[in-house]
Amino acid sequence: MTVGTNSSPGAVKASGTPSLAALPPQATGRAGPAAAEPGDPCEFAGIGVEPDDLPDGLVVADDTGRVICFNSAAARITALAPDAALGARIDRALPLEDLDGRRWWTLTDPYGGLATRRGQPERNLLLPGGREVLVSARYVRTHPTGPVCRLVVTLRGTEARRRTERSHAELIATVAHELRSPLTSVKGFTATLLAKWERFTDDQKRLMLETVDADANRVTRLIAELLDISRIDSGRLEVRRQPVDIATAVGRHVQALTANGQAPDRFLVRVSCSLPDLWADPDKIDQILGNLLENAVRHGEGTVTIDVSPTSMTNAAGKTEKGTAVTVTDEGPGIPEESMGRVFTRFWRGSKRGGTGLGLYIVKGIVEAHGGTITVGRGPGGGAEFRFILPVGAPAYLTQ
Repeated sequence: MTVGTNSSPGAVKASGTPSLAALPPQATGRAGPAAAEPGDPCEFAGIGVEPDDLPDGLVVADDTGRVICFNSAAARITALAPDAALGARIDRALPLEDLDGRRWWTLTDPYGGLATRRGQPERNLLLPGGREVLVSARYVRTHPTGPVCRLVVTLRGTEARRRTERSHAELIATVAHELRSPLTSVKGFTATLLAKWERFTDDQKRLMLETVDADANRVTRLIAELLDISRIDSGRLEVRRQPVDIATAVGRHVQALTANGQAPDRFLVRVSCSLPDLWADPDKIDQILGNLLENAVRHGEGTVTIDVSPTSMTNAAGKTEKGTAVTVTDEGPGIPEESMGRVFTRFWRGSKRGGTGLGLYIVKGIVEAHGGTITVGRGPGGGAEFRFILPVGAPAYLTQ
C-alpha cells in the first residue's frame, strides 16, 4: 500500500489537501436531508435503499474528514452509537490500528499522500479493545487526481471468515487422519510382500492383497467425498436426471448389505403401489440410499425399516407438486435432541464407530440439488428416522 508522510500537524500535501491531523477541530454537524448532494454515497433514494438496509457497516466522511453517514451495521460492529459518530472526525469515530499496533489513519492518510490512490483493499484491523474487523476504503475524488471529497469505509465482522477458516482447518485435519491409516496399511503390506514374497503362502498373499484393495477403496471413497463437498459448496453439483425406479434401488442396496453379512430379516421394506414417476440422477440416488442404510446398520440396532411412498411438496415457485418420500428408520438409541440441528453439518458423528462425518452433509447437498428436502427425527421405536422427499423432476417437455 502507498503510505503518505506528514512532517507536522499542520502540514499540507503537494495535492493541496490537508491530512486528518490538519483538519480543523470544530464539527461540521450531522448529515441530514438538507446536506445531501447529487452523487452522495449515502443518498440511496433513487434505488429505494437506505444505508441501514446494507448488510455491512458503512461509514462515509466528507471532504473535511467528518462523518456524515454511519449506518446501523457499523454501529453494531463498532459498538458506537450513530449519534456519537456523526459529525466526529473519522479517525476519532473509528480509531483503527493494524495488527502491529500502528494507527491506520496515520499510515494511510486518505486526505493526503498521492492523489492517484483510489482506496485501500480489505484487511484485518483492530478496534479499541482488540476486536478484529475487516475494513476497506474508497476515495471518491472530484476528478481522477483531485482532492478527496468523500471517504467511504466499509466494515465487516470477522466471525464468518473465522468459521470458514475453522471449517477448512477441520477438513484438512480430518482428511489427513483418514488418509494416514489406509496409506500406512498399503505401504506396509506392499513393502512386506515385495521384500519377502517367497516366504508367504498363497492364502497369506491373498489376505494382504485384499487388505490393500480395501484400503485403496477407502482412500478412493474419501477423495470422492471431498470432490462432492467442493461441488456442493461451490454450487457446481451436477444432476443428470433420468427415470429412476426408487423401489428397485432400495432393494438393490438391501441385497448388497445382506450379501456382506447382514441378516436378511433385519430389513423391512414397504413400498406403496402408487408411486409417481421419478426423474433423478441414479448415481446420486444410490449415494443417498447407501449412506442412510449404512448409517442405520452401523449406528442403529434392531430392524431397519425403509418406507417408500408418494407425497406432495411445495416447490421453489410456491406450487404444490407430486413427489416421492423415502423414510429410513432403525431401533437404536436414536439421536439426542440437542444434536438434531447438527446432524447435516460437516464432521458430525453420531458415535465413535468410524466414518468421516461428511456423509450426511453430502446427502443433504444432493437432496437439495434435486429440489428436495431431508429431515431427521425420532422413529416410533425410539431410533433415528431420516426422511427425504424428492419432486418428480420430469423434464419440461413432458409436463407441457
